[in-house]
Parts: sequence; C-alpha cells; structure tokens
Amino acid sequence: MTKILFYCFLIAMVPLIELRGAIPSGIILFTTNQIELTPVRLVILFATCMIGNMIPVPFIFLFARKFLEWGQNKKFIGRICSFFLEKGHKGGQKLQEKAGHGLYFALFLFVGIPLPGTGAWTGTLAASLLDMDWKKTSIAVMSGVLLAGAIMMTLSFGVASVAT
Repeated sequence: MTKILFYCFLIAMVPLIELRGAIPSGIILFTTNQIELTPVRLVILFATCMIGNMIPVPFIFLFARKFLEWGQNKKFIGRICSFFLEKGHKGGQKLQEKAGHGLYFALFLFVGIPLPGTGAWTGTLAASLLDMDWKKTSIAVMSGVLLAGAIMMTLSFGVASVAT
C-alpha cells in the first residue's frame, strides 16, 4: 500500500495531471492489487494526493513566474516556458474577466472544478502572474484542491464500484 500511496503522491505533483490522475490511479492500483477500499484507506489516499498536489504551490507562486520569464528566450527551454507563461496568462485573464471582485472565489472554482487545464499549478501560476495576495491565494487554492479531490474521489470511487 505504501508504494501505491507514493506513486499517487508523485502523480499529484505533476502539472496538468494532478488530482485528476492521482486519485483514480490510486483507486485503480488498490483494486488491481486486491486491496480493499475501506473508508480509512480512501481518506489516506485522499490526504496523500492533497499533500502531493499542494507541495508545489508555494514554489510555483514564488519562483515559476521568474523562471518562465527568464527561460522563454532560452534555446532549449524557450518553447515550454512560453507555453506555460501563455497558459498562465490566459487562465489569469479568464479568471479576472469572469470574477471581478470575487477573484479569489473564482480562483477557488477554477482550481476546484477538475477540468483539463485547471488545477493548483495553473491557478497558482495565474495568481502569481496577476500579483494576487499570497495568503488569500493559498487559501483559495487549497480549498479548490479539496473540492477537486472530493469530486475526483466521488467519481473514481463510483467508477471503481461499478467495475467490480
């Protein structure tokens, strides 16, 4: 079980995959290894994925923007840096246009609804590019990750129970 949790922890840290991949992977690995999906194991899986997803957030907020701006004109990393800067700017602009004064609530929803291209990485990068407050951003992102995790856990557990 420890290996499965470690894999899920790492998957949750991967940009664009995050909880959308980590939680279903954990449930699939549990069922394929014939480990019973008890409530305690599900809570441990959920917490492991949450922690894995949140660990990169402060680093993204504090350093990603600087690194991406520095790297966008570099030979080998320029394309990927430009891609992530563009993705962050677009996410930030959409967020700001739709949110108005409810920017942090919009960030919470942006991170919390598990769709492709949304999540803690993109939301935090967008917040960084918009020069949003760190404390409010971290609360909104953490709350969004909780919501996304709950949604993914519910959907994944439902699919796993149908499959067995």
